[in-house]
Amino acid sequence: MKQQNRHSQLRIIAGEWRSRRFSFTEQPGLRPTPDRVRETLFNWLSMHIEGARCLDPFAGSGALTLEALSRGAAHALACDTSRDVVAALRGHLQMLQCDRGEIRQQDALNLLTGTPDAPFDLVFLDPPFHQDLLIPACNALETNGWLAPDALIYTESETAPARLPFPSNWHLHREKKAGQVWYSLWQRREG
Repeated sequence: MKQQNRHSQLRIIAGEWRSRRFSFTEQPGLRPTPDRVRETLFNWLSMHIEGARCLDPFAGSGALTLEALSRGAAHALACDTSRDVVAALRGHLQMLQCDRGEIRQQDALNLLTGTPDAPFDLVFLDPPFHQDLLIPACNALETNGWLAPDALIYTESETAPARLPFPSNWHLHREKKAGQVWYSLWQRREG
């Protein structure tokens, strides 16, 4: 007997699609960024989101991508390995008549080993925990030209950021902890 996919909902906090609700299919390891954490993050980003190019290589529910687009990001590229997740996100963008978002069904680390058409101003990195994906993703972003010179990188991790080997030219801008999750905003500097 085939197991039914369970669905949950997320809410856009602010911007063009404020208070709109979207469903997403629950997946193993999926941890949608909670409303209060998203609100804090986007308060941190308030002066940087309008017109930004955003990258969300571990899209999951799509909460961060949809919130960024709702708040005026010029472009967002999101990817996920799940066909259901990708189909849902594409459906959300179509329903919203938004052509500023691109959704790919692809492994994040495979994506990041390539080179982008143009660098990104803002990156959301919230990979599944306990799979050793965060630091390899950070290094690939830095090495392969994905980041604008002064890019902002948001990370979620199960380990305190001070204990992780982030690229040396990333400087911790903000950091908080919610439950077992550390969430941080990094500022990239050239050189």
